[in-house]
Amino acid sequence: MKNSNLFKTLIIFSLFALLSCSKGNNDVFTSRKISFNTNWSFHLNDSIIDKDTIGSSTKWRTLNVPHDWSIEGKFDEKSPAGYGGGALNGGLGWYKKTFKVAVEDSSKVTSILFDGVYKDSEVWVNGHYLGKRPNGYIGFQYNMSPYLNYGDKNNEIIVKVDNSKQPNSRWYSGSGIFRNVWIETTDKLHVGQWGTYVTTPKVTAEKASVNFETTIQNQNSASKKATVTTTIFKEDTKVTSVTQNITIGANTNQTIKQAAEVQTPILWSVEKPELYTAVTEISVDDKIVDQYKTNFGIRDFKFDLKKGFILNGKQVKIKGVCMHHDLGPLGAAINTRAIERQLEILKEMGVNGIRTSHNPPAPELLDLCDKMGFIVMDEAFDMWKQTKTKYDYGNDWDKWHKKDLIDQLLRDRNHPSIFVWSIGNEIPEQWNENGVAIAKELAAITRQYDKTRPLTAAMNPPVNMNIDDVTLQFEKSNVQINPLAASGVLDLIGYNYAHQTYEHHQKNFPNTPFIATETTSGLQTRGYYDAVSDTIKKWPVRWDLKFTEGNPDNTVSAYDQVQTPWGSTHEATWKVIKKYDFLSGMYIWTGFDYIGEPTPYEWPSISSYFGIVDLAGFPKDVYYMYQSEWTDKTVLHIFPHWNWKAGQTVDVWAYYNKADEVELFLNGKSVGIRSKKGDDLHVMWRIPFQAGTLKAVSRKNGKTVLETEIKTAGNPTNLKLTADRENIKADGNDLSFVTVDILDAKGVLAPNANNEINFSLKGNGKIVGVCSGDPVSHEPYKGSKHTALNGKCLVIVQSTNKTGRLELTAKANGLKPATIVITAE
Repeated sequence: MKNSNLFKTLIIFSLFALLSCSKGNNDVFTSRKISFNTNWSFHLNDSIIDKDTIGSSTKWRTLNVPHDWSIEGKFDEKSPAGYGGGALNGGLGWYKKTFKVAVEDSSKVTSILFDGVYKDSEVWVNGHYLGKRPNGYIGFQYNMSPYLNYGDKNNEIIVKVDNSKQPNSRWYSGSGIFRNVWIETTDKLHVGQWGTYVTTPKVTAEKASVNFETTIQNQNSASKKATVTTTIFKEDTKVTSVTQNITIGANTNQTIKQAAEVQTPILWSVEKPELYTAVTEISVDDKIVDQYKTNFGIRDFKFDLKKGFILNGKQVKIKGVCMHHDLGPLGAAINTRAIERQLEILKEMGVNGIRTSHNPPAPELLDLCDKMGFIVMDEAFDMWKQTKTKYDYGNDWDKWHKKDLIDQLLRDRNHPSIFVWSIGNEIPEQWNENGVAIAKELAAITRQYDKTRPLTAAMNPPVNMNIDDVTLQFEKSNVQINPLAASGVLDLIGYNYAHQTYEHHQKNFPNTPFIATETTSGLQTRGYYDAVSDTIKKWPVRWDLKFTEGNPDNTVSAYDQVQTPWGSTHEATWKVIKKYDFLSGMYIWTGFDYIGEPTPYEWPSISSYFGIVDLAGFPKDVYYMYQSEWTDKTVLHIFPHWNWKAGQTVDVWAYYNKADEVELFLNGKSVGIRSKKGDDLHVMWRIPFQAGTLKAVSRKNGKTVLETEIKTAGNPTNLKLTADRENIKADGNDLSFVTVDILDAKGVLAPNANNEINFSLKGNGKIVGVCSGDPVSHEPYKGSKHTALNGKCLVIVQSTNKTGRLELTAKANGLKPATIVITAE
């Protein structure tokens, strides 16, 4: 923005948001923080016409945030973001909103909070410049009070978002105000932003000590005497409280310490993630002037050199996945239900850990991990000072890294789901002394603000060696230790890949525990299978060489047989991790497919093949290998589909557990019994295809455990719609994810059907996303039609603020249509 005079020419919309409401003494601060997401005006600059400004002729459209404008665009082979960035363009966007503030709030402090704006955001209110924040993934707050109008007069906030300099990310970033926005109204005497720090230094079954550090801000021009009371609740039941009287000087901050005990605490665990709430109240003359709530958990943990990860006295293997921030067809615009669905799908697989690769996550993700029981590795940076792409965060490092890291620590450190801080991913400087110096600085900052968790860095790898000849290298003691790993800075040695070296960790790092920060990088296309499954393919041959092999349609076999040269198959790494107690666990690359980085291919592929679950949320077959290993569920999963050419040789795999053997039948005739030997994780039959029914029976001690069937499908005739939830909230945010299956006349999934499906919706709702999980599809995710991949497609329906019946219909040429009713209430 060139100058504040520009505001005089802006079109003023009559879109109001009342920021204050009457507050009774008994419920003073229920609205300390309220949503500021609705009724924004948005304009995406035309780079030629608009240049870097807006004016009276600017055309705006009304929308709600969170919002990602890139996901609305067309896939572009020439996009400066590249196929690594999803071939979707960035640009420069503007947001503005008008609002009113009640007169009674003129004596209060009114701030605006952004959970994340990608990227290089600048904010003005009523023509006054509030500030700039380059990092798109970190939250920030501005005090608007000195510049606000009160009463009937409007206020206007304008946000400039500049994601025009590309490439600036190795994966799809999204563009815009893609996380939630809040207005916070407080007394001038209040708990500061992220102003509480709750720790539980001593935990036993009988009692837990709970310590509080609370930062109080006094923005009054005079000192204040106040009483600070912190009360612990378990749900609605008061557990204990502690009170302290303070005197705080004018226009100063003061941090106070309080201590309490919880008798017979209910501990947080991955199976039962029990939460407590600390309510901090500031009172002046017996009147509550501020109330601040902090959720926390009570748990005891350590990373042990011999036993790995110990939680509440029990050994727990971390079975984690790495997750990028995009939500598939919804793009990078955050939605709590969409994140929750991802976590539910992963939990069903047996996942108990999430790595927030490679940036501070949305607060909603951490809240859900607290409630659902995940072991989180909270990661700060994908690069330090040395850039990985031309315009990435390395350009902002010197000025912003300290502020960004501190804010992340302050924001996140009360989450009981967070067990590890990661200060960087595959940092180029890890191999020199400059990197060690930077790591020491980051470690010092981290430990200044939180000493309760270990820190690590994701190194590729900690030990540099010829991994094709591990034994020989160790016999000759010819091992080069990564300087960062050898520096003593890290509390955990973080391994990216190099699974062949894991068993030697105790020899290389006798004083520092192990964590596999990133593993595997197996590749699959859901529902596609190469003819021969027992050969391992490394695609690409080398990370720095152009990939010239592969399949002509850019597919990858869904047998667990294709890996990157730096990674492994899914089975290979898990076999090592499960074998040794001292290996605390791993985070697989990745839980879900994500937009961008379509290894091993380039254009026309635009999304990843790494996920155990595809972009639409449909599990690939290897999902069931993990489910058979990581859960108590009884599993018998056979694949592939059973639609092939007559006489064609087909490899049939089975993942199973809780059984000694599996027998396979084709049209009622046994084709053999298979049992896992040694550390096998699947069994296989190689048989000629014959149309009909493939049936598997698992047995233990001769008794049937499970049976499952796959049938040959006829020609597609029908569509079937299945909603993950048929009842959703009428809040304008909630979602129903509807799976579309293409079936034959007998209700069998047609595994090769790729029909274009058209959707229509009646009622108070809207279609906000469509997807099939196809990494090569260039159809827009925002639309009302989409082509299925191997018999399946997804459509996402969102409620409005009105209750009622939503009627979704799917149609495709030559197929019987289907309708489903979703109720918004």
